[in-house]
Amino acid sequence: MNRELEIMIMTASDLPTIPVVATKVMQLIESEKATAEELAKVVASDPAVAARVLKISNSSFYGCQRQIQTLSHAIVVLGFSTLKSLVVAASVKQVYKPYGLTEKMLWEHSFGAGLAARIIAKETRAANEEEAFLGGLFHDIGKIIMNNMDSQQFQAAMQKCYNDQVSFSEAERQVYSYTHSEVGALVIKKWNFPDILMHAVLKHHSFDFAEDEDAYQIRLACVVGLANMFCHKAGVGMREPDDDLELLETVPAQLLGIDQQKMEILLESFNAAYEKDKSYFG
Repeated sequence: MNRELEIMIMTASDLPTIPVVATKVMQLIESEKATAEELAKVVASDPAVAARVLKISNSSFYGCQRQIQTLSHAIVVLGFSTLKSLVVAASVKQVYKPYGLTEKMLWEHSFGAGLAARIIAKETRAANEEEAFLGGLFHDIGKIIMNNMDSQQFQAAMQKCYNDQVSFSEAERQVYSYTHSEVGALVIKKWNFPDILMHAVLKHHSFDFAEDEDAYQIRLACVVGLANMFCHKAGVGMREPDDDLELLETVPAQLLGIDQQKMEILLESFNAAYEKDKSYFG
């Protein structure tokens, strides 16, 4: 990874931060001493996050049969692991401000990828559903950081995409000396998320795995990468859908062993879930 970039990201004082409530929830859950009552109290300390947690928990995404009306109920029904990813999702929305068209499209693409990754992980059993969701949610966080650091430079890369009809990955190589995947991975590291999540964000485009790389790390990165492709195929958070994208021929689909029938089921599930639940994540 770019050493100069790593120093810049790790020492930067003006980067967006994950709200305190998300950090506290993660620390409590990782301590293995958390109670539902303590967690509810922490989440309630940030009314905006608490309201968004309740809103998202009532989406079909989490499959609850009865409406959830209190944080305590949400924690009991959903469990600690799901609560953690839900609080992070509710918190990270704040990083996507100022909320212009670019940020709006990036947010739609990010939560769409989180949704797709969770569905792929669940149906293929290739990865933990909550880790997959967070990987999808964060896969393009580097773009938000790059836009915040220098919006003119970021817009120059975006214009290259549209004017030259190339992918953002190709365009950014002409504008930057680093990639959004590298920036995103370093931000995930700075925010103290697990290394496996950092790895998934870093590899979600390249899929350049070492021969001795951990098999689970590879599967999680493939789930996140394929989720990103689902959004491109469907046009989620994009100017238009990529109808020419042949998902079965991609590296992640092949490494995950997904055949034509399975791919059709996954895409159908994702499209239905996205249309049904997108208002909950707005």
